[in-house]
Amino acid sequence: MKRAFITGIEGQDGSYLAELLLSKNYEVHGIYRQSTNGGSPNLKPLKANATVFEKTLFLHPADLDDAKSIRVPLEKSAPDEIYHLASQSHVGASFEKVEETCRITGLGALRLLELTRKLPKAPRFFHASSSEIFGSPEQSPQTEITPVNPITPYGSAKALGTQMTRIYRKNFGLFAVNGILFNHESPRRGENFVTRKICRAVAAIKSGRQSELVLGDTSAQRDWGHARDYVRGMWLALQHDTPEDFVFATGKLHRVQDIVELAFKTVDLDWQKFVRQEKQFFRPADPRQVVGNAVKAKQLLSWEPEISFEQTIAEMVQSELNALAGRVAN
Repeated sequence: MKRAFITGIEGQDGSYLAELLLSKNYEVHGIYRQSTNGGSPNLKPLKANATVFEKTLFLHPADLDDAKSIRVPLEKSAPDEIYHLASQSHVGASFEKVEETCRITGLGALRLLELTRKLPKAPRFFHASSSEIFGSPEQSPQTEITPVNPITPYGSAKALGTQMTRIYRKNFGLFAVNGILFNHESPRRGENFVTRKICRAVAAIKSGRQSELVLGDTSAQRDWGHARDYVRGMWLALQHDTPEDFVFATGKLHRVQDIVELAFKTVDLDWQKFVRQEKQFFRPADPRQVVGNAVKAKQLLSWEPEISFEQTIAEMVQSELNALAGRVAN
């Protein structure tokens, strides 16, 4: 039985990855922030499963700021694979928490790499990088060799983790991989992300709990995929014969407006009757063409997205409707 160690196991990606690895008969160890007490709703189904929790799934409190708190469960679990997913992951919030973002997201990756290097038997290491490392790229779509040129604190912190992963691979011989992840969503996405905000509001409007959705500019475009597809890519990257970096992306751009229209279509409502735009929510124009080319992952890992953008948004809206129905039932 292989053993895996996941940082950020409470999050969207961490919880889906834990489920995937458990389905592949791994023993999974994950660390969680002590402040949450391991109470993330994303982990509730696993913790409620008596055949899994504390049998093949083990959770440990730890803090990326505290090397000792990570080292103890890391050494005890002696993993074959490490998946480093934990970070301060909201780009907008990184401007308000610049130092925290750099400390947790950037130095946290370095700290874990150093701990990994010192283990008796070095496991394979996956670092969750981000398309934000490219900033405003001159080439589109972006690949593994697109120049790193971040323009946000989050992007800079991820760039540090990405470059250090490459350094530890080249200079210390670690099987260390960067997965350069473009935007990916699911019903487990944080509530402060625009995709989740829209889907949640649409469900509330359909249920009569909200009368309108107020947004800023909806012309911004991103390459949006589904988190379940991307965690599958993480696992495949560590099964490859050699440690290499991989872009995980759909290669397709969609607008925020597309999310709005699809979400309302899911509940058979005309979006124009419920959406109001307010200039106070408009941000400076974002002309970036941040879209990924995942041909390397397709050729070497046989990876490609299986869940469409339309399916992702419909699933997110339905999940919000189910949650509202559940609250009423309770």
